[in-house]
Amino acid sequence: MPHVVTTIAELRALIASARREALLADPAGDPAGLVALVPTMGALHDGHLRLVSQARELAGVVVVSIFVNPLQFGPGEDLDRYPRTLDADVAALEGLADIVFAPSAAEMYPQGESSTRVTAGEVGSLFEGASRPGHFDGMLTVVAKLFGIVQPDVAVFGQKDAQQVHLVGRMIDDLNLPLSLAVVDTVREDDGLALSSRNQYLSADDRVAAVTLSRALAAGAQAADGGVEAALAAARTRIEADPAVKLDYLVIVDQPSFREAAPGQHGPALMLVAARVGTTRLIDNRRITIP
Repeated sequence: MPHVVTTIAELRALIASARREALLADPAGDPAGLVALVPTMGALHDGHLRLVSQARELAGVVVVSIFVNPLQFGPGEDLDRYPRTLDADVAALEGLADIVFAPSAAEMYPQGESSTRVTAGEVGSLFEGASRPGHFDGMLTVVAKLFGIVQPDVAVFGQKDAQQVHLVGRMIDDLNLPLSLAVVDTVREDDGLALSSRNQYLSADDRVAAVTLSRALAAGAQAADGGVEAALAAARTRIEADPAVKLDYLVIVDQPSFREAAPGQHGPALMLVAARVGTTRLIDNRRITIP
């Protein structure tokens, strides 16, 4: 089983020891003394475990953080009911992770909510940021703290949270942080539904309806030969055909800038969707190519 630690001091000591042991065991091994970090909020599913498996391939020491970060939840969001399943998460990480860092909010924010924040800028106010004001500032702040605490050589994130990945990558570049970012493709159920900790909130009927998001993205990708507007129209038609799905946003963005694509844009792009199914808000995305 992985070591479970709850304090920053204990984590730092354990990482230093693990680095030394890895290098002693294999002094010439390229990844042996490297540390990989997989930041999570727990309630781990196969998508998270895919990230941890990738981390295991990249580094000799794998750290998984499990922390439900209050800074990235707004008023009325599901902070209190967000699933907390630490024992099951630790069991799932057996053989994959070396260290689980599961701090309390008081450990991460000993003086209350941090007065120093990392701001996500303009992109952080778009799409998910427009629907959840302040979410990305809170996310970047805790990720920056985790990078400072763990000092990883590589951090592993999932493509499902595409805007988060973009903003973390930009933060690494903008602040010249000494680590690399590894991004793992979205993991899906057999019917295409993107894995998410929030899927467990779905009723049986909601679960059937939720697959509309991935099917809408597929419809958009198939129509992309007709351009940006045709791709969006095809995806929107698919969503509007299911009254159980309440669309929040559907947009195509330019990947390097993460700004909304112009109608005449060509080349690689990313289609994003967010919708509410029952009481559960879900997001998904898909890479597309506009000839």
